[in-house]
Amino acid sequence: VNKQIFISLPLPMYIHVTSPGFKRSSKLDSHFLLFFQMVEVQSVKIACAVMSRFARTVMTSIALNKANSSQEVFFKVELPKTAFISNFSMEIEGQVYVGQVKGKEKAKQEYDKAVSSGKTAGLVKASGRKMESFSVSVNIAAKSTVTFVLTYEELLQRKLGKYEILTRVQPKSLVQDFQIVADIYEPQGISFVDATATFLSNDLLPLVKKTVSDKKAHISFSPTVEQQRNCSGCEATIIDGDFIINYDVRREAGLGEVQIVNGYFVHFFAPPDLHRVPKNVAFVIDRSGSMSGTKMKQTRDAMVAILKDLHEEDHFALILFDDNIKTWKNHLTKATKNNITEAIEYTQGIRDSGATDINRAVLKAVEMLKKERSQDKVPKRSTDMIVLLTDGMPNSGVSNLGKIQENVRSAVGGNMSLFCLGFGNNVDYSFLDVMSKQNKGLARRIYEASDATLQLQGFYEEVASPLLLDIDLRYPDNAVEFSTKNSFTHLFNGSEIVVAGRLHDNSVDNFLVEVSGEGVRRTNTSVGMLDGTNLEEERMRFRYFKNIDYVCSQRKNVNMKEIIQEEVQKSSLNVSFNHWKNVNGGSSLFLQSEKNYQVQGKPVGCGVASCLTSSQCNCDDASTVDGDPHFLIEVPDRDDALCFTITDKPGTIFSLVRDPKSGFVVNGQIIGVKGRNNNTYFGRLGIINLCDGRESCKICVPHSELKTKPMSYRLNVTLRHFIKFVIVKHTKMWKRRHDQQDYLGFYTVDSHHVSKTVHGLLGQFYHEVKFEVEGLNPQEVQEKEDAFLHFKGQTIKVSRHIQKDFSKDVVNGEKVPCWFVDSSGSGLVDGQLSDYVLSGLFD
Repeated sequence: VNKQIFISLPLPMYIHVTSPGFKRSSKLDSHFLLFFQMVEVQSVKIACAVMSRFARTVMTSIALNKANSSQEVFFKVELPKTAFISNFSMEIEGQVYVGQVKGKEKAKQEYDKAVSSGKTAGLVKASGRKMESFSVSVNIAAKSTVTFVLTYEELLQRKLGKYEILTRVQPKSLVQDFQIVADIYEPQGISFVDATATFLSNDLLPLVKKTVSDKKAHISFSPTVEQQRNCSGCEATIIDGDFIINYDVRREAGLGEVQIVNGYFVHFFAPPDLHRVPKNVAFVIDRSGSMSGTKMKQTRDAMVAILKDLHEEDHFALILFDDNIKTWKNHLTKATKNNITEAIEYTQGIRDSGATDINRAVLKAVEMLKKERSQDKVPKRSTDMIVLLTDGMPNSGVSNLGKIQENVRSAVGGNMSLFCLGFGNNVDYSFLDVMSKQNKGLARRIYEASDATLQLQGFYEEVASPLLLDIDLRYPDNAVEFSTKNSFTHLFNGSEIVVAGRLHDNSVDNFLVEVSGEGVRRTNTSVGMLDGTNLEEERMRFRYFKNIDYVCSQRKNVNMKEIIQEEVQKSSLNVSFNHWKNVNGGSSLFLQSEKNYQVQGKPVGCGVASCLTSSQCNCDDASTVDGDPHFLIEVPDRDDALCFTITDKPGTIFSLVRDPKSGFVVNGQIIGVKGRNNNTYFGRLGIINLCDGRESCKICVPHSELKTKPMSYRLNVTLRHFIKFVIVKHTKMWKRRHDQQDYLGFYTVDSHHVSKTVHGLLGQFYHEVKFEVEGLNPQEVQEKEDAFLHFKGQTIKVSRHIQKDFSKDVVNGEKVPCWFVDSSGSGLVDGQLSDYVLSGLFD
């Protein structure tokens, strides 16, 4: 009988051995233990080194296959969700195999191929919840030992006044050599260090050893086999849970701390002793039928605790919603003791019923906060925020997720923050995440568990005490070449702002910094020189880490499921290839035994290398070029569209989009079809984007070099994180002539960030398009029906056509009715068609 062994390593590892069809029962206990003994974990060592909040953890594990035949062994590692794997290797029979970063699908295909041919292979792939789960699978020979070395890195985030290093420890068996060691170095000085574990008994507590000096700390935990036993003489281990280290650094009032290495800098800003800013908060609570039972009780319990934590200078409102909206009071209320007591009584009476109208509930909160602000009923120096708690999808009122986001963003207008809490597994978390980020907030998933009340309270505690508003950290242009995000809506008590960047001069060890923000009493602006603490070369990883973190954040979008993943993954992969092997949600590590194995893939040019993402935004209109070549301008506000075609000789190059301000340019060259004189298509696209306002980046997309791709495929592109478009490759076939023609389609996904000066055959329609149609049949509009279009003071004869939009379905397309304007869009397009003709693809 073929046996299969499964070994799981949730930081560091636990062994789970089973055979096909295995079910847990008392009859199978002895059979289970027999196979359990086939694999022995001999050693587990975890070494964590922290330098200035940047943690690098190396896990080294040794396992022995005691069976008389080779086995495929499965390992599983759990590590913090904010961490990235930077290296993974295995040593088998003296041979070391190092992981290579690949796209998930390609890594899996090559792993399956290697295993089927009898080669030793392993695969690391990401999934996750609170902890990310990375799986490793490897074939090892009989009586062979395998050594695993996993390195992952993490920029520690300060929350509630401390940094946390979390290690999940679940051996599930006794380990001969077990050790956890952590070394911390902070140039600012260490204010405190605590180390504990969820599994620590009174006997194990003394084994956690801690040594702390001014700037360094050393923590170790090394139980013997006897000390690991759950009971005297038994084989079960007591070690099962999380090993947690918390610490913070010393802080002085001022501009924060800067650290410099090899021309890169990191700026930490979290000044002590600031007074909290009063907040005006509207709690928007879902009480629909899906919130019944435990979730409703946990929500009531959490709201009681949260209301008790409000400060007397705060103002608050309670808004309940299902398919109706109900407010505790029609205005914000000051958080006095009597008002809090009343609110708690009201909260304890919340009962579930009805459907879910998120749109109306959030807009009600916005309206209430705006009204209080306009009537000066809240402190001038205070911050407005909305806390939305929901467990489901909107199914009453406005249910289109993009429309809800648009309505909320328009109503908020950048004047308040929206924090979204998604309760349970049925909520569309991506929808909440995008909506919160669009409105200066953040989202958090609340898991259905016994500690959901504590999860809710913990999230609120993080945002409960704003210290500064509208914070800007500015650096002189002649000193800093570029930096990561340097403007922030809030600085909350116990948190920290981190900015990383590159300096013009590698030898600079201090430079001018200006920090400004709105405090409770005045606008705080500080200017001064900061002396940089020079650290090792490793500090360069800050910028790369934050770059990857940003790219990953772009994945979270309401329309992500509609995006093809192949091109999405290139952003994080290119960052990985260029700098080091980082495994994140879009990539995998692949290992096999061939020594000369190389990663296939090369960096993409400036402007695309780190910004091919899955982001897709809801925009005011969607301008498209596709087909023969047909131009389609969708106008969602009217649920209608305009379309036109252009006629010219093959080889002619047209200006499609040209924005002098942002530097975004798209040109297209048309091609003909043999034997079809009237048919032309777009065969080449030239895309130009300015990088850092100086270097021009050019991308050429020719149909002729796409032969290896499927007959239809889609390329998703984001330039500088905000101009988003889709390029679709088609293959048109004429069965009678046994002929075919490849051509390209260009679809604008998000044009919000282009300037008002944008123009071109497509670009001129990126901003609001207003038109009226008259002469329609009072019955339903039919295809080919004629009418008159009033546009920019002109009356244009149009007819009803059906055009296909291939941006989502590249094979079949989606039928879109449109008003067709003849004569190359005459009257619709500014000027003459000849005005858009260019001499070169990159003119």
